[in-house]
Amino acid sequence: MPPEPRQLQILVVDDDPDFRRLVLGVIAEAGYGQTAWCGTGREALQQAPVADLILLDHQLPDAKGLDLLPALRALPARPAVILVTAHGDEALAARALRAGADDYLIKDPALPGLLPQVIERVRRHRALAEALAAAERDLVHAERMAAIGQLSVTLSHSINNPLMAALTETELLRLDQSVPAVVRGSLTSIKEALLRIGEILERVGALRHDETTEYLDGIPMIDLSRRTRPMPVPAGEALVWLSDEGLARVVGSLLKHAGFTVTRVIDLADLGRRVASPVVTAVVLLGTGSRGAGPGGLDPLGGFRPAARHDYTLVALALDDGVTARDAGAEMVVRLPFDPGTFAGELLAARRSQAG
Repeated sequence: MPPEPRQLQILVVDDDPDFRRLVLGVIAEAGYGQTAWCGTGREALQQAPVADLILLDHQLPDAKGLDLLPALRALPARPAVILVTAHGDEALAARALRAGADDYLIKDPALPGLLPQVIERVRRHRALAEALAAAERDLVHAERMAAIGQLSVTLSHSINNPLMAALTETELLRLDQSVPAVVRGSLTSIKEALLRIGEILERVGALRHDETTEYLDGIPMIDLSRRTRPMPVPAGEALVWLSDEGLARVVGSLLKHAGFTVTRVIDLADLGRRVASPVVTAVVLLGTGSRGAGPGGLDPLGGFRPAARHDYTLVALALDDGVTARDAGAEMVVRLPFDPGTFAGELLAARRSQAG
């Protein structure tokens, strides 16, 4: 089964008990997780640090919801904020969004039906933002690991030969009975130190992380005692054909963590060449709104035509319901904005289903 979306800690800030009961009931029915409630701006600021999402009434006894947004945005783990008002006001909505609100709702009969949709949209957008930040960290990690690898080769090339020569000379002198015993004892200590240098070089050569530990106050160093985390089970090669750089980095990062080797495809011709490889197990592309082969036409798979029988799983990221993409051959359709918490699990489940 694919993993369930991460549950939310939701804080409802409103002093109207009837509205409180309505909102808590809607959230509980939608299954979004734990919900807390408070009635003032002061209490909201106290409880906000542990909230993932805040439903913030604009008219509070001690503050305007709009005025609380700067303080909420300044929190280290900034919660998402949906501003709620009793009256429709486009100017207020625009000001709230500029001030950092993630969305806006009006207290009217449509709210019970709209609230779950708005929460889900906000949750997915924020999850994608978090996934993009994680992808950026992965990119920095890859660059650091490349630098560590280059340094490892340099050290091995520059130090190994003189180290082996020093060890050989030390051992010959240590075994020479004409050398005084006290000197041979010192040579034994030198040999142990040289062997220790060799062990450190081996650890650097086998390093697969860039975690640091504190050397002196405020001065970090690479932690050579840390064991490399186990790698995920290899899942094959995934071809990613997405023009949006941020989206491509998120998808690539999620696939790598799931065990896929990820290859970015540059165009339709490149995809056609690569997809024939037997190691390709997944293809991810934009499923709707991409230009097809016809002049000015839209194509559900951007012009790609999967073979009638293929071993890879074709994943279409769709801006609509994805029906046309599925009809065109996609085994899996994911509507944008997708949930990064479940994306890889759903793909692996689709792979298992397709193989079965």
